[in-house]
Amino acid sequence: MSMQILVAEDSPVYRQVLSSHLQEWGFPVTIAKDGSEAWTLLQRADCPRLILLDWVLPEIDGVELCRRIRRASEHSYSYVILLTGKGAKKDLLEAMQAGADDYLVKPFDQLELKARLLVGKRILEMHQELVVAKESMRHAATHDSLTGITNRGEVLGSLGRELERARRTTKPVSILMADVDHFKDVNDALGHGYGDEALKEIARRLRSKMRVYDSLGRYGGEEFLMVLPDCDLMSALIRADELRMCVASKPIGSSKASRNITVSMGVAVSTDHPDGDISALLNQADRGLYAAKQDGRNRVAHVDNAPPMFDIRMIECSKVPQ
Repeated sequence: MSMQILVAEDSPVYRQVLSSHLQEWGFPVTIAKDGSEAWTLLQRADCPRLILLDWVLPEIDGVELCRRIRRASEHSYSYVILLTGKGAKKDLLEAMQAGADDYLVKPFDQLELKARLLVGKRILEMHQELVVAKESMRHAATHDSLTGITNRGEVLGSLGRELERARRTTKPVSILMADVDHFKDVNDALGHGYGDEALKEIARRLRSKMRVYDSLGRYGGEEFLMVLPDCDLMSALIRADELRMCVASKPIGSSKASRNITVSMGVAVSTDHPDGDISALLNQADRGLYAAKQDGRNRVAHVDNAPPMFDIRMIECSKVPQ
């Protein structure tokens, strides 16, 4: 695939020569006639990353453009070749210190120009491959490989950040701890392959009913943790029941089996833990989950943070046939 090139050149003759050569070699060309126009183009998200800059340009010269490109290149890399009539070593050193990757002294040989452009193209392609590989590793480190949602460490990190924000804004954060009911029986009866498909579908259904700024993570084998910012207890209980019903709404099928599967949930809210103790908040949600299981499963429960006298608030629901 060809790579777009930005050419910043004030000489009409050199613009024509460069455009002709580049198009002949299969490089689409974007032209800027002065430094100001080049800088405007460079700030666009779709600007070419392979750049030919003349040193002497009206308004903003090539060396200053190099400096600006390097200061602005936080998320992407641009490969800059400086075209110059200056051949003194101190001038070339100045260009490289400003951020140029390469330089070519005018008048240049067209084959030498092509060779240097091919080097720049290869380096940019390698850089993009590294970016993709880095993102892939980051995703693998923060996401569950089976369900595709965030893993335990990442969702707990999200909870920590939301609790810190809640301390500043004084708005509540609620969490939901969900566990798949009778999951061992599901695996024993239908196999671990179906169990894996069921977990993926449950994660998908939960995610489909959550806000974009909520967090969902796989907390354990068949446990899920949801973080709901700006959500008080009553709102969390209502939303938890909506999520519970979404999971239970229809059978989860695969190529070999289909079965109704339900979840039980425990709810906790940060206003019960003004000190921001994550462990205490998780423990309260876990006790709510245990209460929902004890009361018959396919339930949502909240246990007041006052052990051992538990005040359980339960949202009753009809059991879905297994």
